[in-house]
Amino acid sequence: MLKYYALQVKTRGEDKFIRLFKALHPEVPFPLYFPQRRIDIRRRGVVRQSMAAIFPGYVFLEAGEEGDLLSHQWAFRRTDGFFRFLKSNQNILPLADQDLELVLHFIKKIGPVAGVSKAYFNEKSRIVVVEGPLMGLEGKIIKVDKRKGRAKIKLDLYEDSFSIDLAFEVISPLDRR
Repeated sequence: MLKYYALQVKTRGEDKFIRLFKALHPEVPFPLYFPQRRIDIRRRGVVRQSMAAIFPGYVFLEAGEEGDLLSHQWAFRRTDGFFRFLKSNQNILPLADQDLELVLHFIKKIGPVAGVSKAYFNEKSRIVVVEGPLMGLEGKIIKVDKRKGRAKIKLDLYEDSFSIDLAFEVISPLDRR
């Protein structure tokens, strides 16, 4: 059975860490994941697309047996930008329960880049997500900015909480599929 582990790496250096690790250790067979989100940023009337981490400072590793990971852990630890395995380097634990469910939502269901969700607002002005990365995360939404087309969601990972913005596009309720 596959297990997923979290590695804490330098924030905004996640992609660099993965490229460096693969170049230095091509023999290590584990897939590494770095879920990202695409969001439009408007400055002085100019809109540009930006990419940002969903879990800043974290890279996720898919491994089969725990012994496989332990035999390669020093390859990770020697790579520039690596800080630690979670829970700690002495107590490497796979993701479980809500942590695993949340990470798999972005790794397996959404893919490497979370795009724009499609949503509408019901008669009580509550957001209803029809498709996209926000689907299934409605209970984690803490703020909605209709003008910017963003929903702020609260994510919990290993007893740490942080919030991120994900983009949404408003559709009319008649456009539901």
